Amino acid sequence: MTVFDFDREIDRRAVPALKHHPAVLGAGAGTPFAAGVADMDFAVAPCVQAALARRLAHPVFGYEALPEALIAALIDWQRARHGWAVAADWVLRGPNVLNALSMAVCRFTDPGDGVIVQPPVFFDFFDIVGENGRRIVENPLIRGEDGRYAMDFDDLAAKAADPATRLLILCNPHNPIGQVWAPACLRRLGDICARHGVLVLSDEIHADLALPGHRHTPFAAAAPGHAANSVTCVSPAKSFNIAACAAAFTIVPDPGRRAALAAENSRLTVNKNNAFANVAMAAAWREGAAWLDAAIAYIAANAALYVDRLDRLPGVTARRPEAGFLVWTDFRARDLAPDALKPFLRDRAGWAVTSGAAFGTGGAGFVRVNIATPRPRLLRALDALERALANR
Repeated sequence: MTVFDFDREIDRRAVPALKHHPAVLGAGAGTPFAAGVADMDFAVAPCVQAALARRLAHPVFGYEALPEALIAALIDWQRARHGWAVAADWVLRGPNVLNALSMAVCRFTDPGDGVIVQPPVFFDFFDIVGENGRRIVENPLIRGEDGRYAMDFDDLAAKAADPATRLLILCNPHNPIGQVWAPACLRRLGDICARHGVLVLSDEIHADLALPGHRHTPFAAAAPGHAANSVTCVSPAKSFNIAACAAAFTIVPDPGRRAALAAENSRLTVNKNNAFANVAMAAAWREGAAWLDAAIAYIAANAALYVDRLDRLPGVTARRPEAGFLVWTDFRARDLAPDALKPFLRDRAGWAVTSGAAFGTGGAGFVRVNIATPRPRLLRALDALERALANR
């Protein structure tokens, strides 16, 4: 059995890592607990490193076609990991998931149309909608007393009924709350959207990171009739920590919508392939399952440690994520104004995190914390938070 060293601390400042960039950390931030950008601090799977090394040994880096073997690897991965039978001709390639989401919004809506989002939700959804001249329609999630969220289906039905509302962006699993949506929930959402002619655009970049005891359900596989009313964006970028050398894929079962999105790809000339991304993704999907399983187990242990330590601190709570490595952390019971929370954590505890307010309605007083880091570093960060709160 291969043992992977997730405790190894790697200095990511040796390369221009975004999470350590002054634009993210702020001026004079030093070397904090950089937990604001959604990537892992772990070395990538050895199979990915080896595959890239083999490709680098070939000294020609000219234009390359999209390898058929890569699409086959994607299809096999979806079937084995998520029980979703994807046909090869459903798959279109794009540079990254955000680019794919933006292209779908532009192709399937017109300027001024409404696009439903479910806050608190990934902040780039708001930018994609607003910067393309579409109108944000909020369907806020409902937070229960146990910290778990539910969809407000009555509100969703009312807003989907507006003929000017054409599309819903689903975060599945949900970022930042780290929640896996149950099949029954996805079916109900799909029924409402299908009834009112609202296309479901499902961002499933965190799909492979369901933690033990939870299982991801692709929206398009939740009910047979919903696949035709879906566009799904997938990538191994998050799950295999290869965001800097990975691409994305849109899976579009409906032929008409697929042809329309392919035309949009052509219009924007999104038709070149990165040889190193192709190699990294194929190696991850073909050979990386053992590494991913080990990473998930390590992240789950980090999540348990994190939540247990916060339970000892007055006025700070977090619920274990069901998927991913981002923990939605609640500081609302502390005597801190929402706009003072992030500066306090940065200046007093050395934590660089993402403010909950960035995720829209329901986010004030929360922060999103990335725990995909070596455990010794996480322990030091928790010690620093405990000291900062005690000294305040």
